[in-house]
Amino acid sequence: MSRVAIVTDSTAYLPEELLERHRIGVVPLSVVMSGEAYDEGTQVEPRAVAYALQRRREVTTSRPAPEAFAAAYRAAAEEGADEVVSLHLSAELSSTHESAWLAAESAPLPVRVVDTRMVAMALGFAVLEAAEAAERGADGEKVVAAALGRAERSSGLFYVDTLEYLRRGGRIGAAQALLGSALSVKPLLHLEGGRIQPLEKVRTSSKAVARLEELAVERAGDGPVDVTVHHLAAVERAEPLAERLRERLPGLRRLFVTEVGAVIGAHVGPGLLAVVVAPV
Repeated sequence: MSRVAIVTDSTAYLPEELLERHRIGVVPLSVVMSGEAYDEGTQVEPRAVAYALQRRREVTTSRPAPEAFAAAYRAAAEEGADEVVSLHLSAELSSTHESAWLAAESAPLPVRVVDTRMVAMALGFAVLEAAEAAERGADGEKVVAAALGRAERSSGLFYVDTLEYLRRGGRIGAAQALLGSALSVKPLLHLEGGRIQPLEKVRTSSKAVARLEELAVERAGDGPVDVTVHHLAAVERAEPLAERLRERLPGLRRLFVTEVGAVIGAHVGPGLLAVVVAPV
């Protein structure tokens, strides 16, 4: 039977327990602060990025080098895999997918590189879907289909205190139109077509959080669903929101509350509150 190994990047933000249980390989992106590069997940904490941003220090991010992916693919081959499915954050937000593709060309086994057009746990849930399909014996093509199906059903909704950090990082896309009124509105954004797009404008942060909750409930529906509440330096808002969603979603299967990693944190800034809704 073909064995399919799963590789992703560090912006999936999957809990360590799930990475180990499903033997998912992770290739880290990097955060650059004060001229020093740090691997996400092992060398830099999200709070360090939040602290640097609050003090207006320059923080940038960079994709993994192709060699980092090549090493992950070699490791999969050495562990007995017949092929690899490599699932990554949206190519509209990062050139990580390109690095993976370059490494795949010279890998010692077939590698299917997939742009999920998602990020954070919207990517993470797609990775889990792929891993579970592989464990059931699916071949690479079916594993990719399972992952993309989950990604297409998922929603990434989020609120930021300010659009300034997205503007600095060049990730703002169509939400650029909100900048002129950024002082008078609290923007709700979402992932659409792999890009960050404006969703609604709300007048206060409390109304924005309430609306985020309502939108999450609408997207979840009554069927089985997995949910993640992400935040950056805003656990006091994230945990109550998660508890309210737990009470309101009849089909809730899994719910995680996690701080986003340093890479996404560098682009959204402190105060982020996000909900990923992933129908099963």
